[in-house]
Amino acid sequence: MERYSQILNMALEAVIANKVRSMLTALGIIFGVAAVISMMAIGKGAQKEILDQMKLVGVNNIIITPVAKNDKKSDNESEQAGKQLKEKFSPGLSIKDAQAIMEVVPTAAKVSPEVSYDLPVVNSGKSMNTRLTGISNDFFEIFSLSLEKGAYFSDIEQSEGKPVCIIGSGIKARLFPQADPIGKSVKCGNIWLTVVGVIANVAVSEKSSESLGINDYNSTVFTPLRTVFVRFKDRSVVTKSSIGDGESFFGGDFVVFNSGDEKVASYNQLDKITVQVKESQQLNASSELIRKILLRRHSQVEDFDVKVPELLLKQEQRTKDIFNIVLGAIASISLLVGGIGIMNIMLASVMERIREIGVRMAIGARKRDIVLQFLTEATLISVTGGLIGILLGVILAKMITRFADILTIISFFSIFVSFGVSVAVGVLFGYMPARKASLQDPVTSLRYE
Repeated sequence: MERYSQILNMALEAVIANKVRSMLTALGIIFGVAAVISMMAIGKGAQKEILDQMKLVGVNNIIITPVAKNDKKSDNESEQAGKQLKEKFSPGLSIKDAQAIMEVVPTAAKVSPEVSYDLPVVNSGKSMNTRLTGISNDFFEIFSLSLEKGAYFSDIEQSEGKPVCIIGSGIKARLFPQADPIGKSVKCGNIWLTVVGVIANVAVSEKSSESLGINDYNSTVFTPLRTVFVRFKDRSVVTKSSIGDGESFFGGDFVVFNSGDEKVASYNQLDKITVQVKESQQLNASSELIRKILLRRHSQVEDFDVKVPELLLKQEQRTKDIFNIVLGAIASISLLVGGIGIMNIMLASVMERIREIGVRMAIGARKRDIVLQFLTEATLISVTGGLIGILLGVILAKMITRFADILTIISFFSIFVSFGVSVAVGVLFGYMPARKASLQDPVTSLRYE
């Protein structure tokens, strides 16, 4: 142990005596470790975002939404309009479509129809703009929404369209900051609804909300689907008042479809149908079957869109994984360059210290002692560079999160891998110079000038 302790002290003295050279040698390791940690942190953050988005869109879900029909015709089409058959009529997305999917599609586990309206909600003089969404209880199971307090809708409340609602945590915090909302009433539009439950807080990022069309559950009022049709509005029904008020034939409820700015009258009874299939392997086949069913029911008019968010997210995750592998490979090259730098500097150090090596061997140092001395110097440089690189990598990851608004998650695994690689690089690339030093002839080394 005394011999090894002496070798370590000599290696430390050599590193300290050449501080600038040692630090420059360690730069490759420092930046390599920092790059690996920060890149792996970005990859971990991206993976968490994808998993969070999958939770928000639900597992094994197929989303069906209405789209606007393109009524614009080219000049050639206008000229041949008389020769073409009259465009077929589609009843739009309706509750009957949801029932047909549940009855016909064998892989469908749950079907959740939705209809939404943007309305103000009022209680005790306090008001806020919110979204009223008509749903069934399956909605809560499909999207894994739990209750903070209260109960879900009963069968009677759903079948008879009772004026009840379940509110999000954001509405509770705004309208009932100190009181228990269960049993109290809120006014949505012109209708009073009794609160029977409160949804537990759900974290939805603005990016996820925009890219996946996810509503802010915390600021949503949920009510039975039949309650919306009976007490608020049913777009599939044409009333005398809607015609007399000069509204559009389909009730005058204008919505924006897709990403266009043009507003078109919505004749769809529903705004969305979510179908949850039993197994993820059945998603593609089920979505194709659903599309064929809807085409038949809509007179071959494709005024709907069938999406599989989970497959889209998995594809996005695969793309990000490939991107992260490329970034990790580029970062790892820095470690390789750092190792080559260590080898070059140590080889130069051997050439500078040939006389020292000869003196040590002349007074009894063995070849193994010489190898250990130079190998220890290389390892000290790589370990020091690795520790500084870890600190720099953590700082870089925090800065990326703060200034670039990109989620980063630093894991112990990334720190362990990068530090372990830096030590291994020091040992591997330091062995060749150390071995060369041990092979020096003592007599020739003593005469070396």
